[in-house]
Amino acid sequence: MTKLYRSTVNKKIAGVCGGIGEMMDADPTIVRLVVVILALVTGFFPLFIGYLIAWWIVPEATQNHSDSRRAT
Repeated sequence: MTKLYRSTVNKKIAGVCGGIGEMMDADPTIVRLVVVILALVTGFFPLFIGYLIAWWIVPEATQNHSDSRRAT
């Protein structure tokens, strides 16, 4: 089972979207675009609160963990 970690390599703010992209083996830019579109459609506040909660709860990946994901 793949665990979700905040990315230390693909991060713009906190690494949440980068971590989701790495976990799903998808481009983190696509994940960021989907998040922005959802924020515009649903209103900014709910997604902003969800992002802050994820930033607080999801642990940051160690450098070795991020490198091993990129190598595979």
